[in-house]
Amino acid sequence: MEHFQNNGSEKRGGRSRGIYILPNLFTTGNLFFGFLAIVQSFRHDFLHASFSILMAAVFDNLDGKVARLARATSQFGVEYDSLADLISFGVAPAFLVFNSELLQYHRLGLLAAFLFATCGALRLARFNVITTRVSSRYFVGLPIPAGALFLVSSELAKNGPLSVVFPFTSGFFLAATYLVAILMVSPVPYRSFKEVRFLRKSLHTFVSVLLVALLFVLYPKQSLFLAILGYTLLGPAEFILYRYIVRKPQRLEPELPAMDQSPSRFGPVHGPKRRKF
Repeated sequence: MEHFQNNGSEKRGGRSRGIYILPNLFTTGNLFFGFLAIVQSFRHDFLHASFSILMAAVFDNLDGKVARLARATSQFGVEYDSLADLISFGVAPAFLVFNSELLQYHRLGLLAAFLFATCGALRLARFNVITTRVSSRYFVGLPIPAGALFLVSSELAKNGPLSVVFPFTSGFFLAATYLVAILMVSPVPYRSFKEVRFLRKSLHTFVSVLLVALLFVLYPKQSLFLAILGYTLLGPAEFILYRYIVRKPQRLEPELPAMDQSPSRFGPVHGPKRRKF
């Protein structure tokens, strides 16, 4: 990894110990929308709370791109980003789903929301101490933004045409919250799709991407839910297929699956780095 400089001094581990303003402003935007989602959930404004979490995901994606373009990585940014993600993708979705759907289950619903927030924290903390070289092809367990977006997309899609196919009942949200929480801390590998490149693909790929983009424009809530649902089920499906049916182990060693935070603002790393999505 390249060594960056701040004020003319070389920093250890290729990561500056300074505080870079621009990428951390985007991280602050992520934190702001996560906090706003919590406030809106208390006010029972669940629609705007869902949109706030989506905006937090946008800022979380942008801060990584800005940091890479500006070559402005820092240990401070790593820790700040992780704390912001815990609020926006761990605590805020837990408040949202509890206030909107799980109140009637009392302690069982409270436990589900608390378990989701706890597993989100565990997912982010689990890789703080990992020092092994990691691969960018896989994540260990469901990424925390994907878990948050599953609950958010379900909340957005529950009153749409998909409600005819999917029973978006309170029971569905209770079971989904428990399941997603467990998947976040599970050993199930999830593809990061970082190896996918669209710049030099065939015409068929271009048409497919265009159709998917058109679906998101015409039916944004339903398309988001189906996309997150497909990604959530992809990991367990591949895990069962390769482990118990094909019996062809996925080669995750010696390179472990990618850690929390994806897209990572810091790219491939050596040491305590976290990728989420």
